[in-house]
Amino acid sequence: MSEPGYCRSCLLALPEAATACPSCGSHRLLRHAELNRLSIAHIDCDAFFAAVEKRDNPALEDKPVIIGGQQRGVVSTCCYVARLYGVHSAMPMFQALKACPDAVVIHPEHGKYTREGYRIRNMMKDITPLVEPLSIDEAFLDLTGTTRLHGAPPALTLLRLQRRIEAEVGITVSVGLSFNKFLAKTASDLDKPNGFAVIGEAEALDFLAPRPVRSIYGVGPAFAARLEHNGIRTLSDIRRQGDKRMADRYGDMGYHLARLSRGEDRRQVSPERERKSVSSETTFNADHDDRETLEKHLWRLSVKVADQMKAKRVSGQVVTLKLKTAQFKTRTRRRTLNEPSQLADTLFRIGRDLLDKEVDGTRYRLIGIGFSGLRDAVGDAGDLLDPQAIRRATAERAMDKARERFGSDAVVKGRGLSAKPKPNPKPDQTS
Repeated sequence: MSEPGYCRSCLLALPEAATACPSCGSHRLLRHAELNRLSIAHIDCDAFFAAVEKRDNPALEDKPVIIGGQQRGVVSTCCYVARLYGVHSAMPMFQALKACPDAVVIHPEHGKYTREGYRIRNMMKDITPLVEPLSIDEAFLDLTGTTRLHGAPPALTLLRLQRRIEAEVGITVSVGLSFNKFLAKTASDLDKPNGFAVIGEAEALDFLAPRPVRSIYGVGPAFAARLEHNGIRTLSDIRRQGDKRMADRYGDMGYHLARLSRGEDRRQVSPERERKSVSSETTFNADHDDRETLEKHLWRLSVKVADQMKAKRVSGQVVTLKLKTAQFKTRTRRRTLNEPSQLADTLFRIGRDLLDKEVDGTRYRLIGIGFSGLRDAVGDAGDLLDPQAIRRATAERAMDKARERFGSDAVVKGRGLSAKPKPNPKPDQTS
């Protein structure tokens, strides 16, 4: 059977027998017998946060970079150089730095990452309206029926998108192409970074059989351990159990796994769903009980959440404060606003009011703040019952524009918008 293919360097459609591109000489070729018949894709940005930081600071290019918290925080993400040392997402920072002591640790700028993530998502929407985000840096796409629109089969359209993202955003993405969501996401992990992998119908059963149950998206460590304890370590083991036995032992999830083990996935790619909340939290290096320190962290987190809200063009009507005590007990406090907001000033002021009753001598290891009850933003002047709200809102918008134009360090984000001005805290790492 002939295998259609494309040069990944210049996108030339390849002659059947070519082992190198006859136009540019590249050996980066994409071939598969079903290449031009598949239309479900999963796109995943490669080490997204770290890639954005390396793009903005070329001096970091060959260095191990970790995005995340300090000693008691966790790794948000890390570059591929750091992964060579065994560092991975969600690893406690003290372990990551023990494994890679020369790593450059960078405090995450979630507002920047969100803006870049939305740039990429809009590029995805340029090729299909059926885009289903899983997070800010990955999404499913359904390109069924787009061949006439783009004058190219989905595979070539995706190759063009991959090149566009690298040229315009300055980071790489990996693409998985298949005939359903499960296999598309599986494929996107096969050839990272800057990869393009394909799983067709003819090979799906043989490909899946030896794969471990831990490789299935949605199977966490606890459930995987339970399966392995019962002698189910691979997808072929699941098949041998049969649908009924899997359903009897593990309920709906067991039946779902039985279908996935055969490469069956009927889930549709659903367009973007409304996000319910935007929040941020930080784990301290040492427990704190004093109001000033807690408020400094609260202000910094409020700015971070507000940056994300503005990038998403949403406002929220419910403010939630989260605290975790030194004994790992969680306290959650909420307040509903009269009008939705996206401002750091509003979030901080309400959060500070909620914090007042919790500063009672209890020592805290974590603080978080967020908006929920999200809706499209239509303008925000803060609390209209506060005569100074419009002035502070205007000042905040002016700082946002300056940071967008000149970079995050162009304007020092201090406590100047608050009712009790205090020096700008030095940024610590977040979890």
